[in-house]
Amino acid sequence: MRNLVQPPPSLHCDHCNGELRLKLIEPANPVLELDAEIFVCAKCGHQQSHVVPHDHYSRPYGVRRGQAVR
Repeated sequence: MRNLVQPPPSLHCDHCNGELRLKLIEPANPVLELDAEIFVCAKCGHQQSHVVPHDHYSRPYGVRRGQAVR
């Protein structure tokens, strides 16, 4: 299945200009509340990470809607 909308230019691979897809979000610095988002290129498989501020309003990774966080 193909995306109806092209991803923004910031989500393109630096090596082959392919689409970057989110692979993992992990804590980068708990003191400063930063997360590392790891992306993988759909074409060449190159991994790229970006450090971003933690979003307190998003669901924890892997938790489905209606499930209690324990």
